[in-house]
Amino acid sequence: MKDKKIGALTRSDIADAITEEFDVTKFHASEMVEDVLDEIAAALVEGDTVKIAGFGTFSVRQKKERMGRNPKTMEAAVILPRKSLTFKASSLLKKIVNS
Repeated sequence: MKDKKIGALTRSDIADAITEEFDVTKFHASEMVEDVLDEIAAALVEGDTVKIAGFGTFSVRQKKERMGRNPKTMEAAVILPRKSLTFKASSLLKKIVNS
């Protein structure tokens, strides 16, 4: 990848890295990034777990209805059931980040 910059890694940054590494057009690299992300999103919508070796696992959890509280008014409120996306980093990724 290019020089390390401060901020967020974007789809465009990933496409740029693919363009440099594999000598493809920026348009083709952008399409590849979108295709990969679409596949991951589609699997999660279906309720599947997405495991990427050496990176981590994405999964969807179903949260139950529960009682909560509005922090401004302190009034009790029902929090409706919902799906929550979770990510668990692999031990390899944790090791890389912490080194």
